[in-house]
This record gives sequence, C-alpha cells and structure tokens, in this order.
Amino acid sequence: MKLWQGRFDAPMSADADAFNESLSFDKKLYRADITASIAHATMLGRCAILSEEEASAICKGLNGILQDVESGALAVEGAEDIHSFVESELVARIGDTGKKLHTARSRNDQVATDFRLYVRESADEAMKLLVSLIETLLERAKEGARYVMPGFTHLRKAQPISCGQYFNAYSEMFLRDLDRFFALRRRMNVMPLGSAALAGTSYPIDREVTRALLGFDSVSQNALDAVSDRDFVAEYLFAASLTMAHLSRLCEDTILYTAEEFGYWNIPDAYSTGSSIMPQKKNPDLPELVRGKTGRVYGHLVSILTVIKGLPLAYNKDLQEDKEPFFDTEKTLFSCLAIYTALLKKITLNVNVMFDAAGAGFATATDVADYLAKRGVPFRDAHAITGKLVRYCIEQGKTLPALSLEEFRAASPVFEEDVLAAVTTRASAEGRSSVGGSSLAAVRSGIAAIKKRLKQY
Repeated sequence: MKLWQGRFDAPMSADADAFNESLSFDKKLYRADITASIAHATMLGRCAILSEEEASAICKGLNGILQDVESGALAVEGAEDIHSFVESELVARIGDTGKKLHTARSRNDQVATDFRLYVRESADEAMKLLVSLIETLLERAKEGARYVMPGFTHLRKAQPISCGQYFNAYSEMFLRDLDRFFALRRRMNVMPLGSAALAGTSYPIDREVTRALLGFDSVSQNALDAVSDRDFVAEYLFAASLTMAHLSRLCEDTILYTAEEFGYWNIPDAYSTGSSIMPQKKNPDLPELVRGKTGRVYGHLVSILTVIKGLPLAYNKDLQEDKEPFFDTEKTLFSCLAIYTALLKKITLNVNVMFDAAGAGFATATDVADYLAKRGVPFRDAHAITGKLVRYCIEQGKTLPALSLEEFRAASPVFEEDVLAAVTTRASAEGRSSVGGSSLAAVRSGIAAIKKRLKQY
C-alpha cells in the first residue's frame, strides 16, 4: 500500500505505477535517507513529540535496516521510492511505532535533505580525485621543469616553453575546478529538513538538533524555497562539466602529443588498445573516451537546467528528474578523473624530440624582436625587422639560430654578437622569468605556489 493511498478508492494502475516509480535509481540514497531519518527521530524524541522509547525503537530499527542493506541481507525493492521502502521496512520490523517516523516531515523536505547529504558526500569525493590529479600534475611538472617543448597557439608552434610550465597550466585549471566544488559544497550545506511539504510544520520541532546531527552549517530560511531548490544539483553538474572540459583538453593534447606526427609522449601498452585489422596500430582509446564522455556530462547539465527553468513554487514531480542525470554525471566524472590520473603517471616524455621540435618553425622569432626592443628599437619596428629575417630564412632554407652575425646585421645594425646566444631554444624558454613564465625558476615557483594553494582543500 502506498503511503498516500488513503485518499484513493482504487490502487494505481500497473503502467502508471511503473512510470511513477523512482526506487530503481533513488535507492542509491538509502544511506542518506536512513541517516536523515535517524536524526529526525532523535529530534522528535528530544522535543517530546515522540516518547524516548518510541524514538529509540525507531532509531534501532533504522540502524538494523542500514546494516542489512549494506551486508546484502536486505534487497532494496518492492516500493515506490527509497523513502517508502525504508518506512515500510521499519513498520514491518517494529510495528505501528514505525509509522510515527514521518511526524512533522514530508517526502518533499525528506528527499531534499537526503539528496543534499548525498551530493555533499559526492562533492567531497570529487575534491579528493581532483587533488590526486593535481598532485600527479605537480610531479610531472617537477620532472619536466628542465625540459623544453613547443608551446602552441592556433595549433601552430609559437614559442619554446618549459614542460613544467605546461603541466602547471593544467594544475591551474583543475585548481579552479577544485575551488568550485569547495564553494558549492559550502553553499549547499543548508538543511531543508523541517520545511515539511512547503509551509513548514505546526509541531514544536527543533531544527537545530537535526542540523547539528547531520553536519549542516545552517537551516533553510524559507520552506517554499527549501523543498523546491535544486541549485546545488545544477552547480555540481556545472562544476563537473568544467572539470570534464579541462580534462578533455588535456586528453586532446595527449592524443596529439602521442601521435607519430608529434612523438612528444608515449602511452604505455597497458593503457593503449590495438586495431582489429591493422596490426601496427596503438590507439589512445582511454583519452578518446574521456573526451567523448565530456559531451554526456554537458547534456546532463542542460537537462537539469531545463527541468528547473519553468517550475512554479513549490515542489513538482519534475524534480524527480534531478537524480538520474546526477548519478550518471558522478559516475562519469569519477571514472574519468581516476583513469586519466593513472594514465598520466605512466606517460613517458621523449625529451629530445620535444626539444628539437621546440626550436623548429622560427619559434625564437619573438626573442629576436625582444632583443631589438630592449636596445631601443620600437617594438613595432622590431617586429617588422624580425619578420623580414624570417622571410629571408625561408628563402635561404635556414633557421634563425643558424644565421651568422653578418646576416643579422644586414637586417639591423643594432644586432651584436650576443644575439646568437639569445635565439637558442633553451635561452628562449629560460629567458621568460616573469611570474607564470617558462624559466626554471618561474616553474619551480609556480609548483610551490600551487602546492600552497592546494593545502586549503
């Protein structure tokens, strides 16, 4: 029998019941539901709304249900939703006293509380995974601080950079993601329980008791808002979407840099796949899958935004559609973060290939322009002189480091012998010592700064 069946003369039809049910996916909330129910029953006992014996019996029964579900002795099935399942099982175990659990509570504030508890825990896990990824990036940055690789704009070689600077760039992205999860966790840590259906409750409850028991920072200040608020779900999906965007960019680089045309990195065999027809192939399936799953998470963000965009106050059944997108996003995000962190630890760097590539394509041209500008030539004029030198190199089949001093001076008398050292690949990367730059000192300083910021999480 449904918890709400009393008003109806006939049972719900089988097809309507199947369409309405949510136990198939919201059973993941069993721990949160039982935890919140124990806190609620404890509060009812302390406020003398239930007797101490009744509250104790309910809490004991709920703890027994939790133990049996987690041990596998009790299957979560045969109910409309997780809330109905827990209450029905409780009544079956302790009798009519179990029916008193729902005093001063609605499924509206119940599910809002359960889901916040679950999402809060999920945010904590997302932060742990992000910290692990950032720590791995920092290790790769420390290793790569002395190595030079090409830096790109428009997917064209731009300037030589430090490999450590490259990995620090992704650490910065994921630090922002970490901070978003940290901030959304703080914003969502507000307890809806006690709002009842939408108008609050006439029972003399003490919401501070349940707040403290459940570890919330505060209680919601408006019952209408509290039961219908799913901002925290949208925020989580947005944070997850941006994390996946950054992870997808890193995967795109991985796919490119491990291709034969680049050859900067190697993916180990243990994290690669082959072709069913081409024996020579070694495919980057794992980063490709992460890149592909990013769109899936984006879709879930659009889904929840669409669900909440036109809902009248307060609760509407549409909000049942918040959970499946969330659960799939959580699974996708966690698996992608974990597998790429594992992969990143095993990637090997082809140091000589990266260095040679960094010096190709006139990547030190900006250093030539800067050389002139530092000696009083207006930068726009220095830019034009350097452009003519590049054109000369193309026509003569030369590179900038291969030019003689006489050839430099033919373009401008400002050039002196020290220009020959200034246009080398390593000097170019090492010369950029500003905060966030590619020099060894700047990269090491960046690593230290990232570690310091990471500690607050």
